[in-house]
Amino acid sequence: MRILHTMIRVGDLERSIAFYTDVLGMRLLRRKDYPDGRFTNVFVGYQDEEHGAALELTHNWDTDAYDLGTGYGHIALAVEDVYAACERIRERGGRITREPGPMKHGTTLLAFVEDPDGYKIELLGGKTA
Repeated sequence: MRILHTMIRVGDLERSIAFYTDVLGMRLLRRKDYPDGRFTNVFVGYQDEEHGAALELTHNWDTDAYDLGTGYGHIALAVEDVYAACERIRERGGRITREPGPMKHGTTLLAFVEDPDGYKIELLGGKTA
């Protein structure tokens, strides 16, 4: 078994595609409209789906926003240099919600960014400021 994808619901599909591709550097892997169900599924990721997990962005055509709830945590991305990744994300208009640095009560370097719908994305990597 392996993880295929994680699905999140998004309010503005084009804005979310732009964030994940332009800001985080993922590729648009596939897109399909389901007119009878009034939704669209888009898959984005860093690798083709046969080689790595993807993120499924589901847009329900009649819903502009979602309550994220209290159970959701975050998506985690590995980066070579967490400080440089944050600078690139900031330059591309991304919102850093936790500046890069060691984790609380540990030494792992991390940062957090927020997507347009409020989902948290953890960046885990190396290097120092």
